[in-house]
Amino acid sequence: MGGRGEIGMQEGPGEVSLLLAEMKGGDPDALPKLIPLVYNELHRLAAHCLRDERAGHTLQPTALVNEAYLRLAGQTRAGWQNRAQFMAVAAQLMRRILVDYARQRVAMKRGGASQPVTLAGDEPAAEIRPSEELLAVDEALKRLGQLDPQQARVVEMRYFGGLTVEETAEALAVAPRTVKRDWAMAKAWLRLECSPEGRRE
Repeated sequence: MGGRGEIGMQEGPGEVSLLLAEMKGGDPDALPKLIPLVYNELHRLAAHCLRDERAGHTLQPTALVNEAYLRLAGQTRAGWQNRAQFMAVAAQLMRRILVDYARQRVAMKRGGASQPVTLAGDEPAAEIRPSEELLAVDEALKRLGQLDPQQARVVEMRYFGGLTVEETAEALAVAPRTVKRDWAMAKAWLRLECSPEGRRE
């Protein structure tokens, strides 16, 4: 894919917005032009997602960015309005990629004991844990999405994507205090849902 350079998101917000608008209009050349401008942010996002995976994981940050790029390229006429929405979609795609890989690992290694779920503190995001926990959180997140789609999106952006409260609020077009409230409520719900007691219900 290439084009890493030292270009940061802050260097061309107008150009990023213009390219997002061109993508929305169906321009197939817009995404290849956009990626070099957002590469550093995507790489940071990927590194966060893989931070606590085992050493030698099949996916490294660059490979995860490339996988996400291929999936982004398949989304024609996407309606992203700004950088935050684009990064939120990238976080969602990286989550799906990691979940797919986790399913493959679990299928090859049946019987492993799952790890306790930790959604700690108010850091920008909690940590991605081993395969079984990742799958448990993913399944719980799907159930949460049926009950409260916005809370599920908040968890996805912060837990999987590492977005800040402010970035999540911008992507969802809500106030930061709403994100903080949804984050607190969703963490409490997920802790219960992913606990041994919750899984037995």
